[in-house]
Amino acid sequence: MPRPIDWTTWTGQILATLMFIIRDGQILLIEKKRGLGAGKINGPGGKIDPGETPLQAAIRETQEELHITPLHPVKLGELWFSMSDCPDILCHVYRAENFTGTPTETDEAIPLWTPTTAIPYHRMWEDDQQWLPLLLDNKTFHGRFIFEKDHLLWSQITPTLP
Repeated sequence: MPRPIDWTTWTGQILATLMFIIRDGQILLIEKKRGLGAGKINGPGGKIDPGETPLQAAIRETQEELHITPLHPVKLGELWFSMSDCPDILCHVYRAENFTGTPTETDEAIPLWTPTTAIPYHRMWEDDQQWLPLLLDNKTFHGRFIFEKDHLLWSQITPTLP
């Protein structure tokens, strides 16, 4: 049974972002090489630096991890994570249809173009299969999750108005 959380007073201690680029029926994912989630498939992203907006952080992280710049990203979601082995995370989730540059492997990530019909959920965080379909459908959402290490104990996904 997950520990009770008062979501009305919850705040993320770590502020983070994720960016998903979707084009021509494919989604640009990464295989994370280090840090939280190393070895998992995800979108590029990371911590928001002091003085940075979530959008600025999402673009910067994508530039650092893949050497590309997303064009006209739109925020579609917010994910609230209560984790057993790290501080709580509030993650802003963005989608872009295009970018400049060439996706390039870096010390942090290996780029991975995948058909949107064949997303490797079995290699991703357990919560992704609950909200990523909403992002693919260009719908806005809010998710709350309780994790015990890598295992999802509880979740709630709420569609939201744009």
